[in-house]
Amino acid sequence: MAESGAVRYLRSDGRVAIRRPRPADEAEFVAAARRSRDLHHPWLSAPDDAQRYAAYLRKIRGRDSAGFLFCDRATGQIAGYANISGIVLGALRGGYLGYAAFRPYAGTGHASAGVRLVIEYAFGPLGLHRLEANIQPGNEPSKRLARRLGFRLEGFSPDYLFIDGAWRDHERWAITAPAPD
Repeated sequence: MAESGAVRYLRSDGRVAIRRPRPADEAEFVAAARRSRDLHHPWLSAPDDAQRYAAYLRKIRGRDSAGFLFCDRATGQIAGYANISGIVLGALRGGYLGYAAFRPYAGTGHASAGVRLVIEYAFGPLGLHRLEANIQPGNEPSKRLARRLGFRLEGFSPDYLFIDGAWRDHERWAITAPAPD
């Protein structure tokens, strides 16, 4: 693990690092979510107030969830976040991956690097074998990121998730851990 002051990074590629969200991140995270609302809408709604951020922290601390921030190493600023929910161990060893970049880091490669580090962490220390990302058909930036990271399109789910006041169709993208050498 890399460390920078009081911040403990789980993984780093030199320019981007991932770490767990903390209560002390509330102000920065909420401000980033607010300035990125137009970037995220209608695909997702990031926690953009103190109450929603506290609920987010409670959720990702459950047995079946994990949350990560990806940070710019030069500034330490939060560039985006990723979550793994619905974690199931046993024979499946998988979960559902969600991710979002924050302004001004969208389009800079921080999300690609951050999500790649989260995938490596999921397939390493978390012991997962499979991650699925459910992406709305019109969300081209998210689909490009998934393709770039090696996800494969596995199917289509009509009316899959309730987002922004309606049931939304989603494409199912997945990646599995590399076979051991």
